[in-house]
Amino acid sequence: MTNTLPTLRTPAELRAQVRAWQAASKRVAFVPTMGALHAGHLALVTKGLTLADVVVASIFVNPKQFGPNEDLARYPRDEAGDAVKLAGAGCSLLYAPDVATMYPPGFSSFVRVGGLPDLLCGRVRPGHFDGVATVVAKLLSAAQADAAVFGEKDWQQLAIVKRMAADLDIGTEIHGCAIVRNDDGLALSSRNAYLSADERSRALALPQALQATRAAILGGMPVAAALAAGERTVKSAGFVRLDYLELVDGETLHSLGTPAPGARLMVAGVIGTTRLIDNIALH
Repeated sequence: MTNTLPTLRTPAELRAQVRAWQAASKRVAFVPTMGALHAGHLALVTKGLTLADVVVASIFVNPKQFGPNEDLARYPRDEAGDAVKLAGAGCSLLYAPDVATMYPPGFSSFVRVGGLPDLLCGRVRPGHFDGVATVVAKLLSAAQADAAVFGEKDWQQLAIVKRMAADLDIGTEIHGCAIVRNDDGLALSSRNAYLSADERSRALALPQALQATRAAILGGMPVAAALAAGERTVKSAGFVRLDYLELVDGETLHSLGTPAPGARLMVAGVIGTTRLIDNIALH
């Protein structure tokens, strides 16, 4: 595969190109990724093209959002292949800095969004969302794009980025993009590549539990009982750990005991050695 997508490596280069487009009255959308791209990532580019004239995507595997026992070393990397996919989706530019550029010697600043990172995934991945907020703040600062697009599969991340952008007066509009799923309902994820055929089949318990729990709650079952039934579905599929299955407020991420507008069902669990997340709107 030949990489025909222009690629920049430094914040100064990226900022200059974005400013040149904006000076020519072009809106710019930014799509941050960690690579290992699939159709869900490319949907972010497609969404970006509805919001702007040109789309810039970034690839950076951020070490600061991985815990000491997580999968940084084995996280899949294929910049050349990803660049071909991005170009095919209509992306105009790739930004791919290295770790030394993002975190040079002496780097000592971090961004923390109060409250939101301590819920859901944050309970089992301490520090993860501080790493996410920090790298996203740096990427948005480097790009200074008109809009940025994030996937709704990482709903907690999206909520944190929206809060950070509002609190810090970042001028970039933050947009979510709907989850892209396989035909059988499993949400697309770069980590799906880690699943064996048997684990891949049993992972369907996550979207199935979400759908069944939503139907039960909307059918009048008490939230606690519906969640308990959903938990049994996931555990019976052989997940080695269920981190949570909760009904939460879609903005504050606080648990809800009764249905409410904007509520979402959120789930995370580990099958084999792979941690998967998913969510759906209650209504």
